[in-house]
Amino acid sequence: MPADPYLWLEDVEGDEALAWVRARNAEKAQDLSQSDQFQETKARIRSVLDSDDKIPAVAKIGDRYYNFWRDSNHVRGIWRRTTLDSYRSDNPQWETVLDIDALNAAEHENWVWHGARILRESDPETGEIIRRRALVHLSRGGADATVTREFDLVDKDWVADGFELAESKGGVSWIDRDTVFVYTDFGPDTMTTSGYPRLTKRWRRGTDLTQAELIYEGLDTDMFIGAYYDSTPGFERSFVSRALAFYASEEFVLGPDGELTKIAVPDSAETAVHREWLTIELRDDWQVGDTTYAAGSLLATNFDAFLAGNREFEVLYEPTPSSSLVGYSWTRHHLILNTLVDVVSELEILTPGRDGFTRRAFPDLPATGSIGVGAVDSLESDDLWLTVTDFLTPTTLSLVELDAAGQVVSRKQLKSTPSFFNAAGLVSEQFFAISDDGTSIPYFVVRPADLAFDGTAPTLLSGYGGFEISRTPLYSGALGAGWLERGGVYVLANIRGGGEYGPAWHQAALKEKRHRAYEDFVAVARDLVARKITSPEHLGAQGGSNGGLLTGNMLTQYPEDFGALVIQVPLLDMKRYTKLLAGASWIAEYGDPDDPQQWEYIKTFSAYHLFDSQREYPPVLFTTSTRDDRVHPGHARKMAAQMLAAGCDVTYYENIEGGHGGAANNEQAAHMATLAYEFLWARLR
Repeated sequence: MPADPYLWLEDVEGDEALAWVRARNAEKAQDLSQSDQFQETKARIRSVLDSDDKIPAVAKIGDRYYNFWRDSNHVRGIWRRTTLDSYRSDNPQWETVLDIDALNAAEHENWVWHGARILRESDPETGEIIRRRALVHLSRGGADATVTREFDLVDKDWVADGFELAESKGGVSWIDRDTVFVYTDFGPDTMTTSGYPRLTKRWRRGTDLTQAELIYEGLDTDMFIGAYYDSTPGFERSFVSRALAFYASEEFVLGPDGELTKIAVPDSAETAVHREWLTIELRDDWQVGDTTYAAGSLLATNFDAFLAGNREFEVLYEPTPSSSLVGYSWTRHHLILNTLVDVVSELEILTPGRDGFTRRAFPDLPATGSIGVGAVDSLESDDLWLTVTDFLTPTTLSLVELDAAGQVVSRKQLKSTPSFFNAAGLVSEQFFAISDDGTSIPYFVVRPADLAFDGTAPTLLSGYGGFEISRTPLYSGALGAGWLERGGVYVLANIRGGGEYGPAWHQAALKEKRHRAYEDFVAVARDLVARKITSPEHLGAQGGSNGGLLTGNMLTQYPEDFGALVIQVPLLDMKRYTKLLAGASWIAEYGDPDDPQQWEYIKTFSAYHLFDSQREYPPVLFTTSTRDDRVHPGHARKMAAQMLAAGCDVTYYENIEGGHGGAANNEQAAHMATLAYEFLWARLR
């Protein structure tokens, strides 16, 4: 194993490493950002992010529709609301509920909005359902850890002596107006080795947090412990969730007497309860009696009957070699399945009845692209939000109404993203590359229709390949304005480790099989060269987080295949990743480096340890955030330091805010995106 090349640094991951890197490198990112072209590209991307014509995503809360919005006048953003009739119009009239910029000015803070939980309760006099109280989550600088405060939606102000939690990872959820479940940092020995809560308690209004009643205590080796209350009328239930690892959990029903009843499914399965229905999504095969249910399937059964011992299931979905379940969404009476067939979206409407679920295909969907679907109000309505998008067609949002039988009775387009870039003369295609073990790897190419096919096109290859996350076509004004419109080619690789073909696709690149994700990615890179779309000197790659580990391995294992690389908020030192922030929670994905046998395979993809100071590497841009409390910025700092010490071409930029997302507002997001595009354009054209 190579020794640290810069052992003179006592603090190889912290401030000393950062200072050392900045002293030798700060001018590169600064010089890049001062060019006229950089400022022009950044202005284009900022105009996209600040545009008043973006689709404002809304959540129905009572009879109002709430949206969180950022633009040039609201840098940190405003939480606002409107009516459905107003939202349908071209110029909705918004009422501001909470102004984060004004809050920051008043409190001299740098709050970033992290969402809110709304209390649904009945008026004791009228029985009317009201939604007046919210638990608002605020993050300093965009970190995962949040501060929680109680907010009144009618008075539009903080509740005096309301529920309030100090900064911590974890959460809080309503039970009733005067009671919440809370899972947070309660003091010494109350957090897991992954940095998340291992206790959940019931906390009553007016009492000190130290007096909260313990509901469940997990082990410090667990990943996360939480609890929540389902307020569905007639189906009110409390649940406790114990995450054992990233892909293993136990779910319990909490009885009025405090007794916990386990929902007895495999730990790797994911469960959800909607009214009388229990749905079970399988990651592994499950044998029940004489029947084996396949991994990737979705099962349904009556929840109460299941708790009583019944094990009769209806198979709602079963994968094929070319298809997988992306997700599903309940309305009041229907279940909508969202699936991928060779990374192209399809929808199906399922309606439960006495004789099982009936099925209907969702009509008039596009043959390509990505589709998103979600209930407007799963407690009270069968209406759906439907989004349709692809690389070159602006995203649309429609409101869909289903009848009792599950038929679409109306579908009205409410909003459409404007054309943020000139897509004329561009085409989108799907190809398949063959990986080292013969597996066919799908990928999308967006290119000029009149591409010369002479291997000279500046090409940006993107991928992720981890945590069962699927990457699908998406309309991006920033990508279009910053890359495509200038003649660049964009490629999205659907490599193993993701979820594009279900759990098996993900599991094919877990732990000792991790190399397959990297072989898939470089197979796509080489297929692009074979098609003469580009050549190694004109091919760049970009990835963040687990995708940063991916591009880190492209740098250290396949440097000859790339002309430049962008590595964002990355994992790189796989020997110490479990010791840094939330790293221990990803052992199920990568393995445990403290186990000598597992380290033998982990070291084969630990980019930090694979670096060879005698080898030539392409230019690389590292970006990270000081406020990232998920993946420690030390990964990027120490990798940049050892490469700079060896004389490599390194550009490094660390944003002081942004958390794991890298940016806390539109200005920062535009700057970070432009850094990547301009760095690659300068190196690859």
